[in-house]
Amino acid sequence: MTDRRGVVAKRAENLLPGVPYVRGWAQARRSAGVLAAQLTALGLEPDFPGLTADVNVSGDGLVRLGNVRPEAAAMLAELIMSGLAAQAPTQVETMMREAGNARRDSSAA
Repeated sequence: MTDRRGVVAKRAENLLPGVPYVRGWAQARRSAGVLAAQLTALGLEPDFPGLTADVNVSGDGLVRLGNVRPEAAAMLAELIMSGLAAQAPTQVETMMREAGNARRDSSAA
C-alpha cells in the first residue's frame, strides 16, 4: 500500500545497495524526538508508547506513532487544530467544532 508520495510504502526490512536508508532514518529520528519532547511537555508521552523512527524501502524516513487510544488520537488532532487556529481562525474553528461533536458522538456510542 502506498500513498501518492510513497510514504506508506513497505518498511525497509531487506536493504538494497544505493538507497540512502540512514539519511531517511536519521531525519525521522530527529522529527520523532521533536514530537516526543512536545508530547512530554504536554504530559501525553504515555499515550504514544510506540513512537519510533523508521524508514521505508525507498529510504524515506517515517515517524510511526504506533497504536494509540482513540482519546489520544483525538487530543492530538485537537492540538493540531488549535495550532492551525492561530493561523486561520475562522476555518479551523469550524473544523474544531466538528471534531468535538464527532468525539462526543463516539463517546456516547
